[in-house]
Amino acid sequence: MEIIKVENLCKTYGAGNNEVKALDGVSFSVEKGEFLAIVGPSGSGKSTLLHILGGVDKPSSGKVYMNGQDVYAQNEEELAVFRRRQVGLIYQFYNLIPVLNVTENITLPVLMDGRKVNEERLEELLDVLKLKERRDNLPNQLSGGQQQRVSIGRALMNAPAVVLADEPTGNLDSKNSQEIVELLKMSNRKYNQTLIVITHDESIALQADRIIAIEDGRIVKDERIRRG
Repeated sequence: MEIIKVENLCKTYGAGNNEVKALDGVSFSVEKGEFLAIVGPSGSGKSTLLHILGGVDKPSSGKVYMNGQDVYAQNEEELAVFRRRQVGLIYQFYNLIPVLNVTENITLPVLMDGRKVNEERLEELLDVLKLKERRDNLPNQLSGGQQQRVSIGRALMNAPAVVLADEPTGNLDSKNSQEIVELLKMSNRKYNQTLIVITHDESIALQADRIIAIEDGRIVKDERIRRG
């Protein structure tokens, strides 16, 4: 079942001689539960694409559909709800709130949404992410790998349909990197969440179901590695 459909997506920055086409007519679809890796050189448009999929950055033209809904036909308030409920974003630099502890950082999206925290889900995530002993720690009391686990917990807390990860292992050593990838794959399988990961790491990309390669804002390769 198709969960994401992208049609002729374009994103332009600047104007005139300074105009830069970050995305130039990108079209593809993603099946529910698929693990998709997006690869390409720096400046190829990967992060721009991910942020548009997540409702963070608006396209110059083209359409993004999620579960059949036109994402950018929504107003700002509806887009904010979409970001909180439909997608989980994981960044390379963690983006944790320094004055909040592990539990507070993980549950922040739920509380911002004015909803009650699902304590059972919280405990399950703390357990899976090996953060139970660290639940009251602040970010500066955690290692890089632990901070990235917190950011994954935050992304998964609302049980989003789609998890978007932008170079989630970029700041980690190889051992921590593989642990983070295993956690994302577990979430993908256990919760049947659609997982889209931007990575420079070929070993991570090769663990995906499918790889899309982007250069100069265009898809140059779309290859299925394994069947879901």
